[in-house]
Amino acid sequence: MKTKIDPIIDSNSASPTPKAVDARAVRRRSFVKALAFGGAAVLPISAARADSNSISDGDADILRFLAAAEILETDFWQQYTEFATVDSPYGDALEAIDDDMPSYVTQNTNDEFSHQDFLNAFLKKTGHRPANLERFRTLPSSPVAPNQTPRLTNLMHLNVDTSWYLRYRSTGNPDFGDTFGQVVNIMDRPAIPTKDQSLYTTDQMQAIANTAAFHFAMIEQGGSSLYDALSLNCSSRVALRIVTSIEGSEVAHFEIWHDQVGNAPPVDSGDGLVFPDLNANPETATNLVMPRPCKFISEDLPLCSIIRPTSIRMAGATAAVHFLTNTGLFVGQSREFFNVLFGLAARADAASRQDG
Repeated sequence: MKTKIDPIIDSNSASPTPKAVDARAVRRRSFVKALAFGGAAVLPISAARADSNSISDGDADILRFLAAAEILETDFWQQYTEFATVDSPYGDALEAIDDDMPSYVTQNTNDEFSHQDFLNAFLKKTGHRPANLERFRTLPSSPVAPNQTPRLTNLMHLNVDTSWYLRYRSTGNPDFGDTFGQVVNIMDRPAIPTKDQSLYTTDQMQAIANTAAFHFAMIEQGGSSLYDALSLNCSSRVALRIVTSIEGSEVAHFEIWHDQVGNAPPVDSGDGLVFPDLNANPETATNLVMPRPCKFISEDLPLCSIIRPTSIRMAGATAAVHFLTNTGLFVGQSREFFNVLFGLAARADAASRQDG
């Protein structure tokens, strides 16, 4: 709503004199002219650019990589949703962890689609090229997937890193060189059924669902660190706002899945995969879901509860692509796929903050 501004008048006069009106008209025309031709002298640059939401090429590189990462996430979350939302032994195994698991999977999938769509739409709106990985949608679905359609990712040969579970219960921080072991050794395992579900034993199906649960948390803790690391390289306020706002959603996802992992039933698949009783060891107690304070910035400062790691070296775009590749998520992808993905990552990591 526009505020009405009364004219300045002589306190002894009921109306302004013609001379006063002319003088004000001149001043008003001069002010408008100054705005039109010398606005930078009147308004800060940030305010002049606010309406256009303009971003630097470096910011675009950051958002484009994150859009690509979200496209990959939506691809595998969609695969999980297809299995989780049908009445099946796999769905029952997920519900043995928590009755709401199928709903949580669906909600997480919808969130990732919203991230993917928003980031690409914003890039287009600001005149920048969006992320597009459609030509790499060549991987096969699981032979028993409800929808037989080409995929970008592979959930059938995962190496799930479970070290995050110990990391968040430790005072150590990867940014300081600290390393952590695995709470469960999950190597070359499916996180979705790969054959007729009636052919699995109950324990085997539970092991597949438990694998998925640990994978959910692994992905979302990695996304939390990735967004945090790249946010520090954003130049514009709008890019920073986008990255940190989506980061908050990634952290929320991680906390949900962190808590749910604690409900995964102890089980021996019978073919080498064993999920222990996490509560048998006080250091892996399932109620320790808040990030334990750890080293941050400098070892001579007090410990602080944070997301970790947050450095470009440990959590940036290139580190994320290496990590996901090592987990087997891209088994079967082409050399061109990796060239494109690492190229996007390198440009995102190379973006530098430009103040002013």
